[in-house]
Amino acid sequence: MTSPDTLIWLQERTALGILSAEVLEAIAQVLEEKTLPENYPLVTEDTPPEALYILKQGKLESYRTNPSNSAVAACSFLPGTVVHLQELLLDQPAQRTIKTLTESHFWVIPAAQFKQIVAQHPEITQVFSRQLIQEVAQLTSALTYEQERSQALRPYLVTKAQRGIVGTSRYAVRLRAAIREASLERKSVLIFGEPGIEKDNIAALIHFGSPQRKQPIIKLNCNILQSSGADLFGRASGKVGLLEWLGDGTLVLNNIQDLPAELVPSLVELLKTGTYTPVSRPGEPTPTPRISQARILMISEKTQSTIERCAGQIIKVPPLRVRKTDIKAQAEYYISLYSRSQGIAKPRITPEALRRLQSYDFPGNLQELQSLVERAIIQSAGAAELTEEIFWSAQTKKKQFRVNLLNMYPGLRHFLRSPWYPDRINYGFTLWFFAVVVIVLFVGPQHRSENFALNMFWAWWWPLILLGFPFLGRIWCAFCPFMIYGEVTQKLSLWLFPRQLKPWPRHQAEKWGGWFLFGLFTLIFLWEELWNLEDTAYLSSCLLLLITAGAMIFSAIFERRFWCRYLCPIGGMNGLFAKLSMIELRAQQGTCSAECTTYQCYKGGPQKGEGMETNGCPLYSHPAQLEDNRDCVLCMTCLKACPHRSVEVNLRPPGIELWTTHVPHSYEVALLFLLFGGVFLHRLPELQATLGWHLDLTQFLPHLGVSLVALVIPAIAALLVYGVMQLLYLFNNFIKQAKSNFIPKPRPFVEIAYGYLPLVLGANLAHYLRLGLGEAGRIVPVTLATFGYSGQGMPIVVAHPAVTAFLQGVTLIFSVMLTLVLTHKIARQPLRLLLPQHLGAIALTAMMWIIVVGR
Repeated sequence: MTSPDTLIWLQERTALGILSAEVLEAIAQVLEEKTLPENYPLVTEDTPPEALYILKQGKLESYRTNPSNSAVAACSFLPGTVVHLQELLLDQPAQRTIKTLTESHFWVIPAAQFKQIVAQHPEITQVFSRQLIQEVAQLTSALTYEQERSQALRPYLVTKAQRGIVGTSRYAVRLRAAIREASLERKSVLIFGEPGIEKDNIAALIHFGSPQRKQPIIKLNCNILQSSGADLFGRASGKVGLLEWLGDGTLVLNNIQDLPAELVPSLVELLKTGTYTPVSRPGEPTPTPRISQARILMISEKTQSTIERCAGQIIKVPPLRVRKTDIKAQAEYYISLYSRSQGIAKPRITPEALRRLQSYDFPGNLQELQSLVERAIIQSAGAAELTEEIFWSAQTKKKQFRVNLLNMYPGLRHFLRSPWYPDRINYGFTLWFFAVVVIVLFVGPQHRSENFALNMFWAWWWPLILLGFPFLGRIWCAFCPFMIYGEVTQKLSLWLFPRQLKPWPRHQAEKWGGWFLFGLFTLIFLWEELWNLEDTAYLSSCLLLLITAGAMIFSAIFERRFWCRYLCPIGGMNGLFAKLSMIELRAQQGTCSAECTTYQCYKGGPQKGEGMETNGCPLYSHPAQLEDNRDCVLCMTCLKACPHRSVEVNLRPPGIELWTTHVPHSYEVALLFLLFGGVFLHRLPELQATLGWHLDLTQFLPHLGVSLVALVIPAIAALLVYGVMQLLYLFNNFIKQAKSNFIPKPRPFVEIAYGYLPLVLGANLAHYLRLGLGEAGRIVPVTLATFGYSGQGMPIVVAHPAVTAFLQGVTLIFSVMLTLVLTHKIARQPLRLLLPQHLGAIALTAMMWIIVVGR
């Protein structure tokens, strides 16, 4: 080429074309032609480049051989590529190894000579610096966009398909073929079928089997979409909708039958034309429709004729009852999956068990089969075979979703039936230790920072017992010192004055006992606040002695533990929170009714078979008749007495009784809101600051008045919310809306009020975490201070205030989420009716956050 041709070629074919003609002329004058053979290493990574290469003809390949950079893919260069320009300008070593793929012709400028040209012509550095800045800006902008996109889509992302279609039946073969067909096209798909057949997994299989598998896939539940469609389509004023963020990805609309009626026309337009219109506010001009590149997959359990007509393809997923041929493969697959996840040997299904599986229709489809298999493996306790009995043991609805821990862990049965539980612990330790605590509270230092007994009562006992309710229910009552001293009094009084103890006045106790303990708890709360029991040792001791005195007096009058069942305020709280426990004690009703004639677990009696001699249930509760955990203290008397192994200690879904067998009581609801109000009472200074009150709490009457107000705040809020629900129902009936918008009558307040129970427990736990995490770890120096020694230098374990605040916040958030779920479980009513109660629970949680966690 002539020199003018060289300049033109450099300007048109290379990255140097942005330089001026003068600079290109200077570069062209020093160019040297060079030919290199095939597979010739031009440069090795991490070494200084020897020259600037301009590829005239041939092909190059670059790659990284460093293992730490193995993710960097190889790439090829074509004629016109300028090699090592950036490295020479920035004085860096080569980033990648480059070799020739074919015989190649180059123009070459030695490195030293090129640096001289750069020094003589500063324009080169300036021009490429500006270009580099522009590239960085573009990269930053693209990165920012991807970060915003990722943040917007993250809550809805589907990361992978859980599994393929298992089985060899014609239904499974057709389903796999339909999925393959849908994967190869971009048409919208409606996936239709019964609950439990993993339709969302089929949607994931379609996406991850398609050419767009690297694009994101998100799943939206239609029942949470805004009726305006703003979250999906965005707003004309600027808010970006999920469709725009999604780009070429896949949108899965789950439960399309729950789509708000207002959004159906917009979805039809999207399916037909591929366009959507952002939402505009009143008074704003109608926005221009936008084109969506997203793939739409819809999941439905009910027919939707309007949407079906617009879907490009419909996949009807067959239920498991018509795929009996696939049950064996499906069950074995679930066995392999669970065994591998638990690291256990894979058991085998016996032919008899398989036949019973194939004779069942599985209304819950694949999800029910998977649960059945996993439960069978757990109940088999490591057996090599899964037999018919393990899969199909006779169970009522009350026994569903239960796992008997006594069968899984024989050592647990042995311990619970031993003399250690709970008698040796109670009479060998608790009896004497409680006496020491009471004495130390009376005669020791009066402040919590100096008295280990006061520290243990407020900083240890309260957080631990609240934390234990969801796991072990009312187990504290099995070791309660009040009850122990009541039993001692009962035995001593009968020895000194032999007589027949009075039977329980059950009718009066059932009617008024709950209100008695409610009133007693109210007085305790007021006493605690008005006289600062948390930091006054002798008053705390008086509280313990008063409750103990009640247990002793009623134990001397009535049989067994009348005080514990009906009158003890601590027992009332324990029984209420125990409803949330994941542990329950029950008995097999079939065994009890068919084999038992003595009812020794209830009445007591001599040893019979493997049953031990006992005095019967101290709370007069029969384990086969228990409807909830309120009247079971887990003392295991029934377990020791039963000769038929009927008693079970079950692991169950927490609080399941609240939406299955539960019987509500008004006095329990009153106690529930009293315990909730107790948190407001305990945080009275923070509550005053939040509400802007300026009352002098050093004066008794103002202090008493504001304390009573604090106690009733949650109850008033809950009643107001329930009133709003009643108004919604009445208003709906008044205007006689269409049947599709019918709002049912709210359930009685005494029923749905139990939905607040997780929030009440969480609020109390969040309050006492401050003492548990801030003071419980000081028990060693506090103990020394109790006996007059200096605790300086002794180890302490306390949490940073930020950690405490974090745990309090997490507790409140988790509690309100459980409250929302539990309310729906109990009410079984539409969200639009329960929305006021949900908002009320959230508002109360927000107030808890302010006064407990802090602003």
